[in-house]
Amino acid sequence: MRLQGKVAIITGASKGIGRGCAKRFAAEGAAVVIADVIDDQGTAVAAEIESDGGRALYKRTDIGDPQQVTALVQAAVDTYGGLDVSLNCAGVIPIDGSDVLETEESEWDRVVGINLKGAFFVCQAAAREMVKRGAGSIINIASVTAVMAIGNQAAYVASKAGVNGLTKSMAIGLAHRGVRVNAIGPGSIETDMAAVVLSDEESFARVMSRTPLHRMGQPEDIAGTALFLASDDSSYITGQTIYVEGGRLALNHVMPSKA
Repeated sequence: MRLQGKVAIITGASKGIGRGCAKRFAAEGAAVVIADVIDDQGTAVAAEIESDGGRALYKRTDIGDPQQVTALVQAAVDTYGGLDVSLNCAGVIPIDGSDVLETEESEWDRVVGINLKGAFFVCQAAAREMVKRGAGSIINIASVTAVMAIGNQAAYVASKAGVNGLTKSMAIGLAHRGVRVNAIGPGSIETDMAAVVLSDEESFARVMSRTPLHRMGQPEDIAGTALFLASDDSSYITGQTIYVEGGRLALNHVMPSKA
């Protein structure tokens, strides 16, 4: 088991990518602290893991509140004796997007507040614990849109580009303390979040037209990459974003621009 004896925090783990990663990490031997604000689903994921013979704890956490994030890390330490891996999956995307000329301040603040500011709080709190032991792996979830922008999702694109920058900066700042920081940039993954923006045939067809592997990714596709970054197999990798996106970047095509 590649994570035997390790302790991992996973935010946004009540469903989607976070849930898939939590189950994979537990299957590989990690004790998993599931952080979310959807209590019934988060508790259910923890129960699933334990029924399969793993170790898991659900801790309600709003990652936009640094005090709650600090309490999350402390819960991992108090319950399992330390913290080895922090995986930030919590995130939001506006349902319909908006023309950049019409984007409301409230939308900007909500998206950036969770996707970037919240990620920073989790990274910082996790790093403060990891440096005490001189080791650890922090993994952020960015997005392919960080480098291939969508015109009606300015807040989301900016937040994920910020996650890439945060990852690089923290990787440099923590390298000499033994803590690695990397990110994963998913493409179109079959989750509730993706369903919101791919709810009609036209949108789905557009996504498939720019995905050379011509299928939606699954949470398990991200979980495999996260496992690699969490494990010692990636011990010489830091400051990187690995894109798991079905070949979209190689195709270098998003959609026709408006005239």
